[in-house]
Formats: sequence, C-alpha cells, structure tokens
Amino acid sequence: MITVSSRFDSGAIEVVACERADDIQLRIRADSHAEFRQWFHCSLQGVQGSDCRIRLLNASDCTYPDGWVDYRTVASYDRKTWFRIPTQYDGRELVMTLTPEHDSVWLAYFEPYSEERHLDLLGRCQRQPGVRTRHLGHSVEGRDITALTIGEPAPGRKQVWIIARQHPGETMAEWFCEGLLERVTGQGAWRHDPVRRVLLQHAVLHVVPNMNPDGAAHGNLRTNAMGANLNREWMEPDPVRSPEVLVVRDAIHATGCDMFFDVHGDEGLPYVFVAGSEMLPGFTERQRREQQRFIEAFLRASPDFQNAVGYPAGKYNEDALKLASKYIGHAYGCLSLTLELPFKDNANLPDAESGWSAQRSALLGAAMVQPILEQLLATTSTAAASPAGRAAAS
Repeated sequence: MITVSSRFDSGAIEVVACERADDIQLRIRADSHAEFRQWFHCSLQGVQGSDCRIRLLNASDCTYPDGWVDYRTVASYDRKTWFRIPTQYDGRELVMTLTPEHDSVWLAYFEPYSEERHLDLLGRCQRQPGVRTRHLGHSVEGRDITALTIGEPAPGRKQVWIIARQHPGETMAEWFCEGLLERVTGQGAWRHDPVRRVLLQHAVLHVVPNMNPDGAAHGNLRTNAMGANLNREWMEPDPVRSPEVLVVRDAIHATGCDMFFDVHGDEGLPYVFVAGSEMLPGFTERQRREQQRFIEAFLRASPDFQNAVGYPAGKYNEDALKLASKYIGHAYGCLSLTLELPFKDNANLPDAESGWSAQRSALLGAAMVQPILEQLLATTSTAAASPAGRAAAS
C-alpha cells in the first residue's frame, strides 16, 4: 500500500491519487493564509523498488511557473542527505521519476530547514564566547523571533545586521546563515580563523536566521500565519499582521545599522546575485561605491557569486521602501543588499548530483564573512583619511 504524508514540520501537499506507483497524482498546496504556492514537502511510503512516477498536476498554476524550467526535485531517505531526481516540466505538470531504494522517501522543493535544527543552531552558537541569543518578540502564532548577537559593542565598532527567511519556503537562506554563523562564532575549524577575529574587532553582528517561523512550520512559500508577505511590510509593520517585522525593525532602530543583508532564494534564476539600493531616492555616490566595492570583494571570495545576471535596477521602484533592504538603506544611508540564492543550481558551476544545495548555501555564508570584513576595513580607512577623521585622531 502506498501512502503520501505531509503531516510534519514544513510538510505541504495535496493528494489526488496514490493507488499506483507509476501514477501518483499530487497538487501543490497554497500558503496557509494566502494564494502563493510553490513549496512542497512530503513523504512516500511503501514504494521500495517500485518505478514511481509522481505528477504535480497544478505546477503551471504556481506563483512562479518559470521556476520549473530546468528544475529538479530534491529527495532523501534519511532527511539528512538529499539528492536531485529526474524532473520534467511540460508547461502544465511537473513529473518526477524515481525507483526508491527504501520503503520511505521524502521529496521537497528544496532541502528543508526544520524548527529543531533552527533551535539547535541557536543553542550551539550561544555556547561560543562573545555570543548572545536575544528574544526580540513573538510571531503571529507565538513562536520566538530570536537574534544572535556576536561581538561586544565598543567605540568605533559597526553594527551589521543579517536577516533570513522572510519568505519561509526559501530555506537556502537559513542554510546560508548556518554557514556564516559557524564561522563568525568560531565553531570547529573556524575557532582560530583570523578573518573572524579581525572582523569582531571592527563590528558587532546581529543575525536573525528565521524571520518567519510560523510560515516555515506551515510549509508556506512566502507568507506568515496572517497571509502577510513580510518583505512588503517594512514601511508600516503591523503588530497584528506582521509582528515579526515590527520587532526586528525596532531592534535595528535600537542599535543603528551600518551594513545590512536580507537573504532570499530566487525560483527562476540559476545564479547567486545581489539586488542593490540604487533606485532609492537620495541614494548617494558613497553608497554606490560601497555597493560596488562589496560586490567586487564577494566575487573574489566565492566563485559561486556573480554579478552578470540579476534583477533589473528598476524592478522594485514602485514599492521599494516596503522591502527590508531598501527601507534600511534609505533609513541609514548604509550598504544594504538583498542576496538571492537559487532553487535550481548555479548555471556557472553546475553540480549534477546535488544542484544548488544546503551545503553550498552554508559554504557561501561562510565565504561572505571575507567581503564583510573588507568592507569594514575600507570604510574605516576612508573615515580615518577624511578631514574629520584626521582631526579626531590628532
């Protein structure tokens, strides 16, 4: 007997028929309180040795149907090791094929990042010297919104903020944060990392690995438990509709912000790229130089990053200040970027087995520590070389 289940953390699927292994019919479920749909996560049981053909019947009705072009589903037998399986999109249905080696197999849009792993990450990080967990507030359904603060405030030290998973189905964003956090908190081989040590002489880092824990638990693609797209709430966050944004925005206002990154996933583009703030009113030549300097440093730090393909500069002109990175860039006049990671693969460095993966996301997170440090050192040098800086030093 074949069964299909999604009754677990971030599970999401609708079952149409599963009597035959060669014609399992499913539908991608909408977000719990909104009509966005793309995320799926389910298990098949009773399928060992069967030639399975799994059809997602409503793929063309999803929020980003172009995201299915050249996409491959991720699968796992133990929910730890994930691999890509053959997947075809005919313009209507997404069809996956697999002959499972075991009785149960899990399928997902991307490698899930569970609530348990999130809590483990917080606990593991706070055990490191100079790291604190800070409760900022609650989500709509009462889940904790937690920031990790790394380093000690001191005169001249900059405030760097990094947030992830405003869109909960973009799980690669939290995998990215895990890799970054392991490096900046000095875990394992990173304990004696000189880049980390110098970075913390110049900055305090604040990281919110999961902005949308309700949406993550529900298996939503883009929204929270009230149907709010958090990355459109930054101008006027509401304590009822979008408390997650309100408490994080208040925390940023309390510390100030000298550098800001909002980490996401892009369904369609098979590249890693950033979206800048050049469309903002009052965007300065200094901000332009800082943005370009960071991009050039990131290119040196990781071959997975590129700047040839991305969003057009005017994509978000109409509602720019509702977005996190645009709001912060405008409010503080600082380097403020949205970082996008792919759901598919990096077309410049394809991986036939895994495509873009959790591990590559984490490695990219660790790599981004270097351009953050370069940016801090460059801005410190620029400030010291200015007339005001020379006067302060004399």
